[in-house]
Amino acid sequence: MKNEDLQKLVEKISLQYFQQSFHHQAYFNKRLRTTGGRYLLNSHHIEINKKYYDQLGEKELIGIIKHELCHYHLHIAGKGYRHKDKDFKELMAKVNAPRFCSVLPEALEKRKTKSLTYVCTSCNYVYKRQRKVNTKRYVCGKCKGTLQIL
Repeated sequence: MKNEDLQKLVEKISLQYFQQSFHHQAYFNKRLRTTGGRYLLNSHHIEINKKYYDQLGEKELIGIIKHELCHYHLHIAGKGYRHKDKDFKELMAKVNAPRFCSVLPEALEKRKTKSLTYVCTSCNYVYKRQRKVNTKRYVCGKCKGTLQIL
């Protein structure tokens, strides 16, 4: 999918679910890493993370577009467009837009491989951590025994 196809899809979804036209640009931004998309307040453009379309398909992409269009249409109308606002929550429910996007499969793999396991040498209690622990500085929280990495 190219930016032109994305633009047409956003315009179609805007008319179909919001009964309003989308007058700005929608495009893929390869630099987005931790989010599926974002609505830019100053320019009113919508940026979408291409990885979500590549890895999770069009259904996930449509959910992200709906979410960002909720921000767009509420901001244009001068209503509450933030996640905490009542107007935003009501519109999200009305168009069945997801609150959060799904986790990318590559991010799940990173989490699985990044997990470190420590065991107490005294009481054999097992600690699972994502970050390294300085075993010379930290001890077991149960018995104050020394920790050893598995």
